[in-house]
Amino acid sequence: MIPRELIGTAEIPGGEQLRLIRHGSDFVIMIGRNELMNTRMRGSEEALATMSCMRIAGRPKARVLIGGYGMGFTLRAALAALSPDAHVALAELVPEIIEWARGPMLEVTAGCLDDRRVHIIEEDVVDVIRSRPGSFDAILLDVDNGPDGLVREANNQLYSQQGLRAAHAALKPGGILAIWSAAKDDAFARRLKTGGFAVDEVDVRARGNGKGAKHVIWFATASLGGHKFPRPTPDQEPAYVP
Repeated sequence: MIPRELIGTAEIPGGEQLRLIRHGSDFVIMIGRNELMNTRMRGSEEALATMSCMRIAGRPKARVLIGGYGMGFTLRAALAALSPDAHVALAELVPEIIEWARGPMLEVTAGCLDDRRVHIIEEDVVDVIRSRPGSFDAILLDVDNGPDGLVREANNQLYSQQGLRAAHAALKPGGILAIWSAAKDDAFARRLKTGGFAVDEVDVRARGNGKGAKHVIWFATASLGGHKFPRPTPDQEPAYVP
């Protein structure tokens, strides 16, 4: 039996402790007794990026916000799909996650954090969304196991009616809010629709080969009718835009 080796720990602000574990050539991030993610199952996280980028294809200088780095599957897939003039803001609340990516998981990271299109923001993605109205062509969220599987109670703000209004305001007209979930949530899907989004719910498999557990991604398109919130002034433009 291959032993498990504890590599590091990190505290989620307002949540539980994360543990990075090496199991042979694989890495696992645990929260309590639950396996939050591992390097063997990446298919649905990559689909979150590739399917989102397909929906905004052709937009010049696309601006994308990714909530949560995890093990970087979504970020790397987004960078592979986006054009050279795109900009990606990566919001990661737990600094140790980035340290692990640059340290013991450097080979897995594959240089994605050093891509010139990437700007790392060590901040709650909720605050990033609220502070940048009309800024993004797509917002990709994979910070929990879904609206009903929170890793910290404060993340409920993302999935509330108020949080969805803020996300709608942060998107450009016709922009995409994409949310990954480990399971279906009909109540949340209805909340998206009542929040001014056209919703496409897609089932995806955990593994890239079409096998593994079935996960869900909601692709919510913001209405083209404009925002109730003011467009950003030049001094409010995201810092990662050159």
